This record gives sequence, structure tokens and C-alpha cells, in this order.
Amino acid sequence: MESNMQTESETRSLAPVIQGIANTIRITGWLTFWVQLGLAVVSGLALLFAATGRGFADQPNAGLGVGMFWAACGIVVLLFSVYWDFRYTRIGKRLGNPNPALHPSKADTVKAIRLGIIAALIGILLTLLGAGSTVGVLVAKSISQPPGVAITDPYKIIRALDVFVAVANINGIAAHFVGTVSSLWLFERVHQH
Repeated sequence: MESNMQTESETRSLAPVIQGIANTIRITGWLTFWVQLGLAVVSGLALLFAATGRGFADQPNAGLGVGMFWAACGIVVLLFSVYWDFRYTRIGKRLGNPNPALHPSKADTVKAIRLGIIAALIGILLTLLGAGSTVGVLVAKSISQPPGVAITDPYKIIRALDVFVAVANINGIAAHFVGTVSSLWLFERVHQH
């Protein structure tokens, strides 16, 4: 009987801690979901403008195509991260359920958060590759132009559409950074308890 009372007492003392973790996971999941979704839309639109505008040029720049490829890969990983953020909200909701049988285990929760961290880091890597190749092309174009106003080769000018590829990659980096920071913070909060 004494061990049963001790278990009940431990359950009651753990309940506020679990509720706090559940709320933290749920709120962080929603905040990260909306921030990353917004940045994904901006990145996607910038990449769409760059891709559709390239059809108007007679000679598309192959170097920017590489940047667009990495940006598109980063956006695909970002969409997975947005889904994973929504999954965090469901984990938080299940943890907040009064029935302890429905709670996910700590190991499953930590595993889900680790996958979120890995996805965000892969996304950062992909968008950094895209940003690096895009900036390299833009720098090469800028230094290949002669000083002065006269442009001898119109294909060497930096067009606004070229900059959209850089914008898509930079927004992707920012979105994945938000995902990494929030997942690391959740990992720390869950790991403490």
C-alpha cells in the first residue's frame, strides 16, 4: 500500500512537469511551423520568379542553375521540416493528454526531435551550397564587367532575376536556422527532465 501511495505521489508531482514540457513542445512547434512556412513561401516565390524569368534570356547562366538546384533541394527539405514542426505540435498535444497511456515515450520524443535537428542541418548545408554557388556566379559577373557605364556583353550583367536565386537560398538558410535552434532548444528541454 505504501508503494502505491508513493507511485501516486510521484505521478502527481510529474504531472506539472510533463504538462510544462507538453506546452513547450506544442507552442514551439506552432511558432516554428509558421515562421518556417512563411520563409518557405518567400523562398519558393523567389525561386519561381528566377526560374520563370530565365526563359526570357537568350543565354541562361549555367552557374545560376546550380544555385537554383540547391535552393530547390533546400526548399524540399524545408517542406519536410514544416511537416515535422506540425508533428511537434501533435507530440505536445499527446503529452498534454491526462491519460498517461497516450503519452509518447521520452525516447520517441527525443528521437523525433533529433530527426528535426538532422533535417534542419541538412537543409542548411544544401542552401549554403546554393548560396555559395550563386554568390560565386554573381561575383564572377561583377568582376568581368569593364569599368564605366558601357556594357560590352549583355549576358555578363547581373540581372534582378539572378539575385532572386540568392534571395531564395538566404531565406532557406534562415528558415533552416530557425528549425535548428528550435529543435535544439526542445531537445535540451526534454533532455533535462
